Amino acid sequence: MRAERTAYGDAVRAVRAGELDPDDAADRLIDRMTVREVLGLLDGDSPRRLLPLIPVLLGRRPFVAGAVTRLGIPGIRFSDGARGVVIGASTAFPVTMARAATWDPELEQRVGLAIGLETRARGANYAASVCVNLLRHPAWGRAQECYGEDPVLTGRMGSAMTRGLRANVMACVKHFALNSMENERFEVDVSVDDHALNEVYLPHFKAVLDAGADSVMSAYNRVRGEYMDVNGALLTDVLRNEWGFPGFVTSDWVFGTHDAVASLEAGMDVEMPLRLLRARALPSALRSGALSRATVQRSARRILRTTVLHAATREMTEPSASLVASPAHRDLAYRVAAESIVLLKNDAVGPAPLLPLDPGIRSLAVIGRLAARANLGDHGSSRVRPPSTVSPLQGLRGALPGVRITADSGTDPRSATSVAAAAETVVLVVGLDQHDEGESVVTGGVDVGILGRAFGSGPLRRPLMGLAHLASHFVRGGDRSSLDLRPSDVRLIHAVVAANPRTIVVLIGGSAILTTEWQDRVPALLLAWYGGMEGGHALASVLTGTLEPGGRLPFVMPTDPAHLPAFDSAAKSVVYDDRWGQRLLDEEGHAAAHPFGFGLGYTTFDHLLLDHSFDETGGTAKVLVTNTGDRAGSTVVQVYAADVSLHRPVAQLLGFRKVPLRPGMETTVDVALDAVPTLQRDPETHRWTARPGDWAVLAAQHSPGGWEGARPLYRAADRDATGTG
Repeated sequence: MRAERTAYGDAVRAVRAGELDPDDAADRLIDRMTVREVLGLLDGDSPRRLLPLIPVLLGRRPFVAGAVTRLGIPGIRFSDGARGVVIGASTAFPVTMARAATWDPELEQRVGLAIGLETRARGANYAASVCVNLLRHPAWGRAQECYGEDPVLTGRMGSAMTRGLRANVMACVKHFALNSMENERFEVDVSVDDHALNEVYLPHFKAVLDAGADSVMSAYNRVRGEYMDVNGALLTDVLRNEWGFPGFVTSDWVFGTHDAVASLEAGMDVEMPLRLLRARALPSALRSGALSRATVQRSARRILRTTVLHAATREMTEPSASLVASPAHRDLAYRVAAESIVLLKNDAVGPAPLLPLDPGIRSLAVIGRLAARANLGDHGSSRVRPPSTVSPLQGLRGALPGVRITADSGTDPRSATSVAAAAETVVLVVGLDQHDEGESVVTGGVDVGILGRAFGSGPLRRPLMGLAHLASHFVRGGDRSSLDLRPSDVRLIHAVVAANPRTIVVLIGGSAILTTEWQDRVPALLLAWYGGMEGGHALASVLTGTLEPGGRLPFVMPTDPAHLPAFDSAAKSVVYDDRWGQRLLDEEGHAAAHPFGFGLGYTTFDHLLLDHSFDETGGTAKVLVTNTGDRAGSTVVQVYAADVSLHRPVAQLLGFRKVPLRPGMETTVDVALDAVPTLQRDPETHRWTARPGDWAVLAAQHSPGGWEGARPLYRAADRDATGTG
């Protein structure tokens, strides 16, 4: 049976055939729409009474905004999920931070393609899966949803996710901008100077937009005194005028819109996901002249242009529902989980390192409250519910069928030490779960006035706000109160290692965990993240040596939390500067427990910078990579630059490349270099120029502790060719 033709379908076909420009297609659709239909593009289609049902409905169907059935306009059909599709039983990939630890954009693009296919198969056309907020402090509750502390790594990985998604769905990047704390995300005001804003906290957003992102989600927080939905300086002056972004901006959900008219004028196009402020205010504002028709049509045009263009250029074939959590996607989740695991320590116990496990092992103890649990990450808006999940214990039992494996929850230390002492080797699984970190869905900062006039003032407002504040103390997740393990986990580590020195500690979590107090007593230590539905199989493959640990840290792990920026989860105002993470440790001369980019393997590598070219547009480094060990493995070539005229040079990552190599082999690889970390932006002219200083470059396996052997970043030939002075 032939599908009925619609105005929207005709527009898509005309754009696909090159017969119509997307802007003209949007204008023609707008010309056929009523005022009510045009205004309906500017907020969600669901009524406000569905607010308490959002957590349930989010996992069952797309949330739609701007559908016009009469013209066949499907609207924005929203699905969330940075680690998979939140609708139905879908593939649960490792969390974003874990995938950042792979340092493999090609692999991340494959994840994006899989998530895009599953999103489309679930009936959505829009995925808010690209979270590129910078990790300013590891106590941030939603750290697991970002790509770590570095702008270049974040930009490359976020761009790869975007390219993968866009084959099937529109890609939304979030949360714009400076959103890096959870408990006070609805209220906090971020102060930032022009240098830090444009050179640290925004470049990765621009990189993702340059990769093709269709939409931006504005953040809840304030920047320089203005909530982001009404922040024209960022939404219009930077995003549209300076960067030339042609797509549309949506609000963060429910409490992310503060003024119906002012937000539209500032450049926030769609209030999500319900008919709240705009449904009440825009019709009368348009009639009275408080809101111009041109402003309404500007946003309508952005929305329709973007949706028509994407529909005309995406993959033609509709994905089958059988792709969702398919064997191919499970295999991908397994591969990503293995590539993400970071080996932090692997000392010898006897004649050889403790890992990989001895093939002749006969007994193994698996201990810890997280060893037998499906621990996929937080339970907020990014929660994925896969059809099944493999725990560390299940993975080890599957990988070692001939080994006697004894499990203990670790809740009784005497029982745990008895089990540990009776085994040849112990795998001790400790760390965090959704109660320790994650999205805090209810916080004290919610504005109940958004629900209507009756809640905005009068007797109902005060008790409801008080209830929200009270509830915020009991919900799971939120910002972390400490970077340490739970005290019970630390006691368990000491007890188990005393009973059996052949103990491997596996850390589970979404960000940095301090290890200084107990690490010296442990011979082997891995960071396995929230590893997704196949995380247990991947961990077992790494422990047994079937696969090597492929991960490298996407953040620094300090020896002392005082070496990081101050973090107050209850702060109403904060200052974001250019001193954070590894950069702050470098500047202040603190050695890291494990530096940014660090990770061991089961073999060893040498990196040698052979040559490079570089100017203000970027460059390329040629690096000789040699596998000096006796087994196949991979390394991440990391190229850093710094102003070595400083007393303490601060390393800036310029580029990286993951390289697999067989034992004894060598290869020369090209590493693309990003110039932005070496540039400065003039706040008046917006022109980018080279930062002053004596800049040098080197290739390393993690953020360097010294600059011996580094080469000048700018060679004479490069300066002559570009006019760099």
